[in-house]
Amino acid sequence: MYVVLGANGRAGGEVVRALIERGEAVRVVLRRKEQGEKWTAFGAEVAVADIDDADAMADALKGAQAAFLLNPPPVSGDPSARTEELGAALADAVRRARLPKIVVLSSIGAQHASGTGVIATLNRFEALLDGAAPATAFLRSGYFVETWGEVAETVMSESVLPTFLEPSQKIPMVSTIDVGRTVAALLCEEWTGKRVVELSGPEDWSAGDVASAFADVLGHPVKSMLVPPEQRAAILAGEGVPHEVARALLGMFEGIANGLFVRKGDSEQRRGTISLTMAVERLVTTAGR
Repeated sequence: MYVVLGANGRAGGEVVRALIERGEAVRVVLRRKEQGEKWTAFGAEVAVADIDDADAMADALKGAQAAFLLNPPPVSGDPSARTEELGAALADAVRRARLPKIVVLSSIGAQHASGTGVIATLNRFEALLDGAAPATAFLRSGYFVETWGEVAETVMSESVLPTFLEPSQKIPMVSTIDVGRTVAALLCEEWTGKRVVELSGPEDWSAGDVASAFADVLGHPVKSMLVPPEQRAAILAGEGVPHEVARALLGMFEGIANGLFVRKGDSEQRRGTISLTMAVERLVTTAGR
């Protein structure tokens, strides 16, 4: 039995699908039972728990051979304080459940304790969970291609890809399909100790490459448009993003621009197989529903 957090999110859902495709038994941990209807239909077991509740999480992890853990994207409050609370609670739950193995979602660039905005919280998250289980892997993922789904409707209607990333700067990106498959493989492999695995797509891509992929899928030109740094805070505020969360997100884009979103180099390196066009085609299909 494998336990998966964040099943209704971008990465967690792909982990569940990959494990089920492998024929493995899966237990998803959700805040409310009704959120699990689609997963029970797939044959997964559902446990209900708040992931920052160490008691409830210890119960949800009991009897499992491994688990996929993550620090959910911040939606309110201080992301650093939230990371401290959640990381400590999960580490406590893992130890109390005597869980043999964990795979923890992190990010490329998490080797830096500062200068990377929200990514720096994953540096701390790794530290809090280090050694919590006899086998602990930190999967440092590239920038999710699926994040571009947030502007897919704009691209489709206006033929413009708004971006906080410099259009020509290539960075590690990866489809969450590859994240799910890689996590499933790590969970099912036999190993002990600590591993740091850096995952990206078949090649590095830029925002300009993403615009080109949208153009290929849509059949008409798409232009990438860099949003000036001085306009970004107001845009996030207009979207209802709280100030502390916005500051952490903007710090991430500043860190990327400053060249900190790079592989550490001495970690395990893996590349996925999902092309940028394949991933973008799925975004377009989803946005068109």
